[in-house]
Amino acid sequence: MNNTPPPNIRNRDFDEITVDNSTSWPSNTGPDLSGKTIAKHLGLFIVTFLMVSLVGTSFVGFDPQLFPLALPTESDFYRGVLFASLLLGFLGVHEFGHYFAALYHKIKVTLPYFIPIPLGIGTLGAVIRIKQKINDNYKMFDVGISGPIAGFIISLGVLLYGFSTLPDASYILQFEGHEAVKTYVAQNGTYPDTPPGETNGNTLILGNTMLYSFLASFFENVPPMWEMYHYPFLFAGWLGLFFTALNLMPLGQLDGGHILYSLIGFKKHRLVARIFFGLLITLAGIEAVPFIYLSIAQTGIAFHALSWFIWGTVLFLLLRKVLQNNFQWIVPLLLGSLIASAAYSYLYIGNITTTGSMIWVVWSFFTAFMVGIEHPPAIYERPLDPMRSTLGWLSMAIFILCISPNPIYLI
Repeated sequence: MNNTPPPNIRNRDFDEITVDNSTSWPSNTGPDLSGKTIAKHLGLFIVTFLMVSLVGTSFVGFDPQLFPLALPTESDFYRGVLFASLLLGFLGVHEFGHYFAALYHKIKVTLPYFIPIPLGIGTLGAVIRIKQKINDNYKMFDVGISGPIAGFIISLGVLLYGFSTLPDASYILQFEGHEAVKTYVAQNGTYPDTPPGETNGNTLILGNTMLYSFLASFFENVPPMWEMYHYPFLFAGWLGLFFTALNLMPLGQLDGGHILYSLIGFKKHRLVARIFFGLLITLAGIEAVPFIYLSIAQTGIAFHALSWFIWGTVLFLLLRKVLQNNFQWIVPLLLGSLIASAAYSYLYIGNITTTGSMIWVVWSFFTAFMVGIEHPPAIYERPLDPMRSTLGWLSMAIFILCISPNPIYLI
């Protein structure tokens, strides 16, 4: 048992749990379900649902209009409503998985907050707030794993339904644009293996994952990853599995951090978390350096070395933040990350002009500043029972099966 008291900090968790340690509530205090509270949470959900429906039509609509610059047609809006129902259904089940697990353990918790935004897919996700300390690793594990497992089941079901009801390739002929693809499909009856015609950085590609690829192998008429986002069930299912994987990363106060900490303990988790963060910033470097290079090239300065120096400086400051000036770890992680990013960029890709989505750059800063990479110690620790251990390692397998090193990019 670890009797070291946890630090009194404010822990945050993206699309997951926000733990507010500044307030300690009686364990028998029930959730706030007043009319005002329910109206607030319901209002946020309705706004988010509307936003995802409108923004989602730019992906799944036959004649997509870029919201908020233009409104979609009525038929496309209904397709957006389908997409919003699937995506927010996953988010809702995920968050209520956490919610009911917290209630089971008599932990003070809020209803989910859904977060709308008129960009991207229309939402930044959802979050619940746990308003008391969780100092028992059993409770921490149960609350942490309940959301990903529940959300994974829903996303898997959505994806399997989408695969089992796929139309043939002529489905793409209904969409505006995509003329080169439509011509190929009309002539051959199938999708081409690679995007035909000029791409010019306008072709959106979603990263394949081991689970998606395995499931797709059992079905016919599966669209390529650069056309998959037109299919509401496939796109929503892929997003659900990817968001599940993001939150299963074994870092800090993310779900995966709670789970792995409960499985292997404080010291081993700290080691794994630091190594994993090194992998995360390596992926971030593969995205960041091309972005920096292309940005400064517009000024007439296009030196490769300068781009790497700028990213290396940013990375050094980031590592000082998360590792609290522990140079025994900062130096090897910094050098290892830069060398690995450069090797991938020059030896595999062949250049530093291929841009990605910057998702790993954002995620690196988010984990560093919002959730941390190391999990604070719990007061009461005990080995997990066989059922919990099995579920915990299963969740780590789900992370590996559902993550993509390059989830969204343009060619």
